Amino acid sequence: MTLVQLKHFLELANNGSFSKSADKLYLTQPALSRSIKSLEEELGQPLFDRVGRKNELTAFGQHILLQARELIDAANNLKQSSQQLLSGHTGQVKLGLGSGPGAIWTTPLLTFMATEYPEARLEIARGATPLLVQQLRDRTLDALILDIRSLSPSNDLKVDALCELPGAFMCRKGHPLAKRKSVSLDHIQKYPVASTPLSDEVARVLIERYGAHAHPDQLVKLKCEEISSLLEVARKTDTVVVAVRALAPDLVELTMSPALNANARFGWVTLKTRTESSLARLLFQAASDCVMPNDSV
Repeated sequence: MTLVQLKHFLELANNGSFSKSADKLYLTQPALSRSIKSLEEELGQPLFDRVGRKNELTAFGQHILLQARELIDAANNLKQSSQQLLSGHTGQVKLGLGSGPGAIWTTPLLTFMATEYPEARLEIARGATPLLVQQLRDRTLDALILDIRSLSPSNDLKVDALCELPGAFMCRKGHPLAKRKSVSLDHIQKYPVASTPLSDEVARVLIERYGAHAHPDQLVKLKCEEISSLLEVARKTDTVVVAVRALAPDLVELTMSPALNANARFGWVTLKTRTESSLARLLFQAASDCVMPNDSV
């Protein structure tokens, strides 16, 4: 039994004429007769009685008609749902965001979904990079946005670059270091230093610029996955925060000597072996489009 046979059955039930049904279905009358006969043989009972020139449903045929309509409607709904999923208008994406990406992309992506695709679902998870990567591998998350410098190389992950954003040492406007024309690591170490967990690559850059004492394990006194909390601490205390500059335009960027010259490299991370949905690809494009102006993508 096929959906095509059921459609043939519904058309014949609708007008009672093999010739009219065949014309409407773009079939020859013998082809339609074979289709109906095959369906009757499979079901085990006649579906139509010949009454004069008209074919009328048997009692069994009337019973089958209701189920056939439900099946055809379900098939049409399935096709429509598939088209909506392909267009991204429906579906669900579970997206993991690291600390910095969470501060940058959470609100824009939620706003994008609410505005452009209100019938679709977006779930955002926040957490440390190792946890998010494990959830991606467990397929409880569909994609991640991470600082890819914190990502260990792996053959099972696919990374699409989003942007690079410069990092900086920052403090509140009234901070004792805010007006200095040049700030050294010695100056920085007189105050609490805060940051999210920094990658080995960032640690290497810090040591290269400022010496062994700049290693995050020694330098950073306040560590937290939520950069928004650390930025709020820097606004209210003499804490110096190491973060992406664009996250806190209200803070003062310290003029370091030598210059930090370190960028966060953000990327869209997925599993190579998993087919990405249309909605996920639309979110990737939205994430690319909503990066702050003048950023390098």
